[in-house]
Amino acid sequence: MRRPADVIRAIVFFACTLALAVTFSVRTTRAQVQWKATVGAQSKDKGHQALAFLPNELFIHQGDSVFWTFDADDIHTVTFLTDGQTRPPFPVGCPGFAPGSQAVYDGSTCLSTPPLITGATFEVSFTATGNFKVVCLVHENMTGVVHVLAPDAPLPHDQAFYDAQADRQRKIFLDDGRGNGNNALDDSGPGRGAGRGHAHDHSVIAGVGVIRASAGGSGTLSVMRFFDENISVNVGDTIEWVNDDPISPHTITFGEEPQGNPAPPSGNVTVDADGARHATISSTADNVHSGFIMAALQDQIGKPQTPLGVTRFRITFTAAGTYPYLCALHDELGMKGKVTVKP
Repeated sequence: MRRPADVIRAIVFFACTLALAVTFSVRTTRAQVQWKATVGAQSKDKGHQALAFLPNELFIHQGDSVFWTFDADDIHTVTFLTDGQTRPPFPVGCPGFAPGSQAVYDGSTCLSTPPLITGATFEVSFTATGNFKVVCLVHENMTGVVHVLAPDAPLPHDQAFYDAQADRQRKIFLDDGRGNGNNALDDSGPGRGAGRGHAHDHSVIAGVGVIRASAGGSGTLSVMRFFDENISVNVGDTIEWVNDDPISPHTITFGEEPQGNPAPPSGNVTVDADGARHATISSTADNVHSGFIMAALQDQIGKPQTPLGVTRFRITFTAAGTYPYLCALHDELGMKGKVTVKP
């Protein structure tokens, strides 16, 4: 039979061992942190769209998560591709999309949200260390990176820093192009005046944009508007639309919007000798759809040359009347116009 002193010593030893174990656990276990970031931003009238992750670079610990909030009515995805993976079209996903609003990522497989808009959220927990590029499948120049470091590695920034950085980047994107005299865009009428190299005096700019890059990735300011959005011509005149946005495609759509895939043109559109698409409208009841019109794509050194693509759309008007039109992709953002044809 054990003596009382032995029992007391055993209890004391057990208590000390338990205390040491608890202390060691507290010292070595780090609470997981939820970091916050934003996807996209827009002006009050939705005409200026920041196609960007804000901020576009985060340093976190293994086991932490990033909680993205979508803050624009232009669609975006939060997507992580595997190394060397061919970029899929955004309706396809990875294939398929991450169910729900939470996911776990370790870099071994593709992970993507569906296209989402204002109010949606998506949280990703990172279970492996690494440097993971985040992209939007809708906008090719919308990229960022999440650096996932070991749990005991020091982090360079806190959430307050990222909040301030996101606010600063948002302001840079949305203020760019507001006619302050030192930027590439101007709401008072980019493209109005000489020197733009368009084939016709009657020309309309279908969107403008500028790409901005940083060490973490790149983003684009896209102005989802037609310039001049209201234009007057005479019967027999031809109007030419060009897209000056380096990323976003646009359409010029008169009458009914296309059902299904909006990329191809309507059947009454032909092609001119210089590659521009061309249609004739002879009634306010006509339906004409340009399909996607895009700025000339740029090449990357070491990769196959990119085709010129469809950069212009023309319409010849043969009857007087008022002809409203829109971009079938961005009309909900206010991208609409009107052609008045005088006798």
